[in-house]
Amino acid sequence: MAANILVFGSLNADLVFAVDRLPAPGETVIGPGYTVIPGGKGANQAVAAAGARVPVQMAGCVGADSFGDLLLRSLEGARVGTSFVHRIAAPTGCAAIGVDAAGANQIMVAGGANLEARAADVADAMLTPQTTLVLQMEVTAAENWALIRRARDRGTRTVLNVAPAAPLPEEILPLIDVLVVNEGEAVAVARGLDTDRGDPLDCGRFLAGRTGGTCVVTLGEAGSIGFSPEGAWRVGALPVKPVDTTAAGDGFVGWLAARLGFGDALPAAMRWAAVAAGLACETAGAQPSLPGLDAVAGRLSELAEPERV
Repeated sequence: MAANILVFGSLNADLVFAVDRLPAPGETVIGPGYTVIPGGKGANQAVAAAGARVPVQMAGCVGADSFGDLLLRSLEGARVGTSFVHRIAAPTGCAAIGVDAAGANQIMVAGGANLEARAADVADAMLTPQTTLVLQMEVTAAENWALIRRARDRGTRTVLNVAPAAPLPEEILPLIDVLVVNEGEAVAVARGLDTDRGDPLDCGRFLAGRTGGTCVVTLGEAGSIGFSPEGAWRVGALPVKPVDTTAAGDGFVGWLAARLGFGDALPAAMRWAAVAAGLACETAGAQPSLPGLDAVAGRLSELAEPERV
């Protein structure tokens, strides 16, 4: 039976360095130690969606190494299916993440095995009208586009998180049902489409129009705003004291996809996603910080209902 959520994307071992402050260019900052934590935008979003208690399958590549072992154990522990995660000769993807005392981060990623992820390895049987396909930009872009085309042909909802920011081909835009970007990504993607827009919300509205679907712009502590053919809604951010913001965006995307899969309207799905993103900031690390259903439901009342704008 096809999963409700299929994530095609990256799996990384995160080497997390706690530092008093993040380094400036050319500067070395010394910290007390580091930890190795399962991560990667694709895997993080899969674990986030699984926290919402929907069936999730992950598709991608890891190496035949100890980091690969760690990532597969983490996914399986979160009840994410790994039948479409292939082990290959290339080393597992790895990220170096510096986190300062305020929870802000800097991230460098080595793609490794992620660059060998292939759309052709995803079976057609996984792409159904009942499936939501979630993608990011840490695998080869052409493989994303190939899978999005197949998904559209088979009636599968597509959710693309343009992170990190990268150009989107004109012909792919109408095939995307839900585009998720942060402020910087919104501007970068819009400018890649020959526009000089500089305001993130104006860019979000523009991108929604170009796809003919939905664009959600995340705004950090200012919450998020979603643009769709039915209108636009603003959702606030859960008030938290951040420890580590590393997986907040991934938590938002995973929960947004899961709640849309449940049949929620966009504003309701954004509210659930905003609470999940806020809770992810309260715990260090990527996947260990992603909350489950009881935690998110328990804090939902702290966030106001979405506001139509």
